[in-house]
Amino acid sequence: MEEESHIEDGEKQTKLEVAPALISVHPFQKSVAVTVGSDLRVFDLIENRPVSLVDESEGPSHKDSIRCIRYGANGKLFASAGDDKLVKIWSADSWHCLTTISSEKRVTAVAICSDDSYVCYADKFGVVWVVQLDGINEGQILPSKKGVPLFGHYCSIITSLEFSTDGRYILSADRDFKIRVTVFPKKPLQGAHEIQSFCLGHTEFVTCIAFVQNLELTQGYLMSGSGDSSVRLWDITSGSLLDTCNISPMVKYLESNESEPTQVTVTDICALPNSSLAAVAIQSFQGIVLLNCDLSVHTLSITKVIKIPGESFIPTSISFSTSTRSLWIVSGASNGSNHPGYTRVRLISCIETELSSILEDEQIPGGTKLLEHLQGKFSIEESVMSAAAEAARAAMSSLLMKKQYSEENREFRKNNRNDKKTTQ
Repeated sequence: MEEESHIEDGEKQTKLEVAPALISVHPFQKSVAVTVGSDLRVFDLIENRPVSLVDESEGPSHKDSIRCIRYGANGKLFASAGDDKLVKIWSADSWHCLTTISSEKRVTAVAICSDDSYVCYADKFGVVWVVQLDGINEGQILPSKKGVPLFGHYCSIITSLEFSTDGRYILSADRDFKIRVTVFPKKPLQGAHEIQSFCLGHTEFVTCIAFVQNLELTQGYLMSGSGDSSVRLWDITSGSLLDTCNISPMVKYLESNESEPTQVTVTDICALPNSSLAAVAIQSFQGIVLLNCDLSVHTLSITKVIKIPGESFIPTSISFSTSTRSLWIVSGASNGSNHPGYTRVRLISCIETELSSILEDEQIPGGTKLLEHLQGKFSIEESVMSAAAEAARAAMSSLLMKKQYSEENREFRKNNRNDKKTTQ
């Protein structure tokens, strides 16, 4: 009976595990991708039509919650990965799956190097793996691959992976407050053995990282968001902390809360290329905070807050379009792989100017056709969105906070792991 009780507890945890909706926009706004649960939805903005994904090896898309998606820097490749322990590399033109990479553990982050020659991904045990993508630039479909260990964070879950703008470094952020800057080697399949620096200063888990740069400076600087209510600016070469911007007071002020500011979590950060502007999403906050990063004097400051009124809309993921300078935002979450869930997509145009505005649905590129495909349903009732917003809050809390287990539960989990290697 005691064992059955343990199993029931485990099943309850599984049922409560939710995946936040994600969004990623093609660098030149040729397409936009949204995920919720295991469902990957892509809309072609050039031809104004939903995209049909073609995966000859595994069937369409993923079998479990997708935790990370992104386009390559030049827009030729698209990567998706998550709880089914698969990393899929897609052609962003034909939307054929070019290769499937099998991971030993669930995948938490993915990054594609600037020339599309390598993809790196991180798993739940804090190991970063690398796979060479020979011939993939020509649209060649590659056989299924397995990663080679690149480096590790010693059992700390990695929350974000990024290549530096010049391709010299790969950066990894984790739940244990640190950001590691690793020299990306000339022969990655032999491992990465040189650490350039550590960016240390956050007092809670690091949730997201992004590079900010402008045309006047050759060196890019790193921005990071955390559960300690701050966004920080770093010089990655030395690991020096250049400035800290505390988000909490502004959010609490806008929510008309007279109590002392409490800690809030920065859930996503996105820098507009060749600009000093970055957008920040915050757990449970119905809007976006815009930051100005003055790279000449290395300072961060809040320049504007855009609230999204009239509906239960808590951003779970944000993505800039390089060409149109617009910010795409998604809200939503899914309970497990068998419940696709609803999402809500919004777009803020002219983000760098005083004329910036939240577009009405019919003004969004692709209009109702895009929204019907990406949201799963064009017209969503307020009660449904309220439930989705509550699920999104639960998703972010579950994703970012470390789970605590009793000694008895830890032993039970060890003995009943489903990812053990079988001996031949």
